[in-house]
Amino acid sequence: MFFILSKILNFFLSPFNWLLILALLAFFTKNAVRKKRLLIMCVCSFLFFSNHYIIHRLMLNWQAPQKTFAVNEQYETGILLAGFVGFEYNKKQGYYGAASDRFIQAIRLYKLGRIKKILITGGSGSIWKQQYKEADFVKEQLHEMGVAPADILSENQSRNTYENAINSKQLLDSLQLKAPYLLITSAIHMKRSQQVFTKAGLQTVAYPCNFNAINNPQLFWNSITPTHKAFESWDIYLKEVVGLLMYKLTGKA
Repeated sequence: MFFILSKILNFFLSPFNWLLILALLAFFTKNAVRKKRLLIMCVCSFLFFSNHYIIHRLMLNWQAPQKTFAVNEQYETGILLAGFVGFEYNKKQGYYGAASDRFIQAIRLYKLGRIKKILITGGSGSIWKQQYKEADFVKEQLHEMGVAPADILSENQSRNTYENAINSKQLLDSLQLKAPYLLITSAIHMKRSQQVFTKAGLQTVAYPCNFNAINNPQLFWNSITPTHKAFESWDIYLKEVVGLLMYKLTGKA
């Protein structure tokens, strides 16, 4: 039930959908005063949520900082969170998505000797298409990239971050692999992930990747020009902020 409710909540967390609702209300209302107020709210909301500078600063403050390793720093297991593969159902083919830097960094860390094993955790994030398991696809890809089969661990039942943590703990405990574990996920997702994993009883060290915002100087014109990409960033940011809040309220973080 929590999984389904979180999917529904995602729709109402999108500022673009808020704008759409305001525009529809303004279009259908017959009251002239109310119509004018709704249109003003719609324009003001558009100018705020389409501003790249505002959401860029918020994301920079939320993201986890880049990890710097000590000379001989090494971990028994790196936990790779899924969420970077999409599936074409007709061909049963997986495709890497925007967050696939997680996959790249996991292999890089393995090749550099920073982690000895890779645990890929994640099943299907779809409500209906549960037969396509991301961990199964990634496991095959890791093997093709030269990771030894004995060094690949996987669990394919998780549907969200909370289940990632619970199922990973069960697997790691059963294999008696020592902590701390290197947690590999997107920088914007790290704060929520690490708190959930800690609550589940796993000691982790953050290795953020797939940085959505980079701290470069912002040109004045780019900072004031509306852009559709700002809406996409708001969706990502609000999902993390509200997601962490909901996990805290339900005792999962």
